[in-house]
Amino acid sequence: MTKIYEAAVLTQASLPTAAWDLTSFLENTKTQIQLWGGLVLMLLGAVGLVWGGVLLIKKLMANPQTAGQQQGWGTIALLILVGGAFGTGGWSLVSTIGSGGQQTIEDLGGGTAIVQSFNGVFDITSGW
Repeated sequence: MTKIYEAAVLTQASLPTAAWDLTSFLENTKTQIQLWGGLVLMLLGAVGLVWGGVLLIKKLMANPQTAGQQQGWGTIALLILVGGAFGTGGWSLVSTIGSGGQQTIEDLGGGTAIVQSFNGVFDITSGW
């Protein structure tokens, strides 16, 4: 055999195998959407952070007569806080918040949260 043929055979053997099944396709799609969604959230967080800073400067430099036309301090603070959180956290922040809500939903679905709250209100052993 020639050296070119041997090199071609070795190159073909080292190629990775591609999985062409539905499960791999959906897993890759989920991963890609999480990546893109996280980047979009980070971009929106950066925009919110910058816009909150602009509104803060405008509010501090505003004429007292035009103070009623400015955004409130709460809105500015929330823009800066939430913008900073999304700008640095992205998908992981949303995923963490969602997983905390998942436990609450599972508790409500199983009835454990409702039963525990009624046990605190009524003493079942005494009849009421």
